[in-house]
Amino acid sequence: MRRARPLFLLAILLILGGIGATYYTRLKLQAESAPAKPKKLARGTAATYHGWTYTHTSNQQTVVTVHAEDFQEVDGKQELSGLELDIYNKEGSQYDRVKSAKAEFDMAQGILYSDGEVEITLAVPADAPPSGRLMTIKSSGVRVESKTGKASTDRLATFHFDRGDGQAVGAEYDPNTRELVMHSQVQLIWRGSNPKTIPMKIETGEVHYNEKEAKVYLSPWSKLTRDTMTLNGGPTTVTLNEGAIKLVETTQANGTDERPGRNLEYGANQLAIDFNDNNQITKITGVDQARLVATADTAVTTVKSDKVTLFFETTDNASLLNTTLAEGRSTAESKPVPTPGTQLADTRILKSDTINIRMRTGGQEIECIETPSAASIEFIPNRADEPHRWVTGDRVSIGYREKNQIQSFRSFNVATRTEKPKPKDAKDAPPPELTWSKDMSATFQPNSTQIDKLEQWNNFRYEEGERRAKADRASLDQPNNVMLLNGAARVWDSTGSADADKITLDQKSGDFSAEGNVSSTRLPDKKKDSSASGGGMLSEDDPLHARAKKMRSSGHNSQIRYDGSALLWQGANRLQAEVVEIDRGKNELKAHGSVVSQLLDKAADPGKDAGGKNTAGKEGAAKDNAAKKTATDPAARVFTIVQAPDLEYNDRERIAHYNGGVELARPNMHVKAHEIVAYLRNDSNDSSLDHAIADGKVEVLQTAPTRTRNGNSEHAEYYVDEDKVILEGGQPQFVDSLRGATRGEKLTWFSKDDRLLVNGVEDKPAKSVIHRKIK
Repeated sequence: MRRARPLFLLAILLILGGIGATYYTRLKLQAESAPAKPKKLARGTAATYHGWTYTHTSNQQTVVTVHAEDFQEVDGKQELSGLELDIYNKEGSQYDRVKSAKAEFDMAQGILYSDGEVEITLAVPADAPPSGRLMTIKSSGVRVESKTGKASTDRLATFHFDRGDGQAVGAEYDPNTRELVMHSQVQLIWRGSNPKTIPMKIETGEVHYNEKEAKVYLSPWSKLTRDTMTLNGGPTTVTLNEGAIKLVETTQANGTDERPGRNLEYGANQLAIDFNDNNQITKITGVDQARLVATADTAVTTVKSDKVTLFFETTDNASLLNTTLAEGRSTAESKPVPTPGTQLADTRILKSDTINIRMRTGGQEIECIETPSAASIEFIPNRADEPHRWVTGDRVSIGYREKNQIQSFRSFNVATRTEKPKPKDAKDAPPPELTWSKDMSATFQPNSTQIDKLEQWNNFRYEEGERRAKADRASLDQPNNVMLLNGAARVWDSTGSADADKITLDQKSGDFSAEGNVSSTRLPDKKKDSSASGGGMLSEDDPLHARAKKMRSSGHNSQIRYDGSALLWQGANRLQAEVVEIDRGKNELKAHGSVVSQLLDKAADPGKDAGGKNTAGKEGAAKDNAAKKTATDPAARVFTIVQAPDLEYNDRERIAHYNGGVELARPNMHVKAHEIVAYLRNDSNDSSLDHAIADGKVEVLQTAPTRTRNGNSEHAEYYVDEDKVILEGGQPQFVDSLRGATRGEKLTWFSKDDRLLVNGVEDKPAKSVIHRKIK
């Protein structure tokens, strides 16, 4: 029994040990599974939270929600980690989301501030997943008002949205007004909807972006760059359409667009640029001192106006100038660029209220220039041998060929002025050449500004010094300097005039030719001295009139030729022929083909004889009375009419030589011969016949009411004042119908005295046959 007791005690100890071990184990397990005791808060820390959320509502409308992974309140400020702040608009349809790794939130004042990086996403849809043109702003030192949603920073902020990105130093955004302000050093890159589109770079001092108005305001300066285009301006407004730039409006602007073969420079006090969805320029409008300078390989074109509009044609990756429209006091100047192998063209200055310039495909060369109203164009020569021209007219149209070379010109109600350079040895420059017409067109030679052909029609008029011209239509052959006048054509100067259906005028020499119904007048020359010739067939005292089918004048109207049924008259004197040639330098006249001349015997002045000497006594008085009667009685006028195939007249010697079978007729006197030389009186005031010499089968016929007298010889002389006829050579014969026939070596007949003198020779005595009266 005593041996069993220690065993029993051992068993009890073992049981107690097992129970203790079990209890200890359970206590240990309970201790391990019990919740950990909260850490001791740092001094000043009132509370901490994990997964903290805050919501502010107004009128049952969510205004702002704040969510943070961790939240703790320290010294009265709430510190948030892993922050997301959503600020809703008034409608609750959109919110702006602010994200920050760490921020401070003053719940009482509703101010959130993050010194570290902040990301703000604007206009996130509330009931749909984020998409579309969301703008994301990243910055640091951001301050957000939870009650208003206003966010601001004075540090570098970067921006990103679906059509661009950018940066600025200092920014603020108000979701209520939906305005974004970028304070300084702003740079924006704006892309179109097409990712392949060349972006637009915007640089400015300050930006105000109004989301409601879809406008971006740049100030106080701006710079826009896209590909080859650069625009510098003052305060600028950018208008957006669904996030794409549609319009840029700026002030004090200057822009450039530099491309191979063509550079553009433009500017104005007010400038507007229109864009398509791909950020491509479609139109540029400049107002107030607007200007455009287009520089190509061959010319520099400068346009100035109150308003200039540039229209562009867009391609996949470029905007090419298509049309330039200048409105209001417009000027377009085209200045040539020297090109090897090409004559330097004129500088052209076009002025009009409105000028429309259309470009060729590619935008590098001009296709045409038009003005819908009155315009003037000046052609300023860049070479000393070229003329200076001005043209004014209505509705001007200028066509161009390749390399900006002028090809054609068209206008209405036109006036032109051309000033030619002074010839090398000339004292003065030629007088200006002036023209007027209702219509005008011109073409120009290739590789030159030299006019190839110029036409003016409908009441054309021309003036150059004393020279004048007019016609229904005029054409100018500029290379040959020849003007062609058609329809009711007329040229005139101080020396005379010519009218015809068609006149061709050499502008350099003044020579001209006329065709069709030619009518001309040569005015008397101003006598330089008393010895100057007058009277005769080329009298310098009376106008010389003429008609013919054709006429040619040269040597400053000193040499004249009439062709085709020519008729000339001067006072009562007349000359007809197929061809008449006048050389006033030599004082000669020639006529060919069916020549008929008519010369009027001029009555003697009272108190003078036929030679101009004074007369006295009864005989003188008788002559005076006869002269007065002749001068006052038209029936008493005496003409000498000569017909012949050819005539040569020398006015200095006052001798007219007719040949080829001639007939001379005077009252009661008719002479036929192979040739007749007529001598006019040596009196500057008289073209009367003094005497005539006939040779070759001469026939003389005198008729009276009761008798006829015929004379035949090889040579004859006729003296008007003595009324004397001398026949000799070839067995002269004189037949009187009343007295019979007489032959002799020389017969002299005095018509007034009815006397006949006969000279014979020894072996051939004179013979007479006397007719007796039959009782």
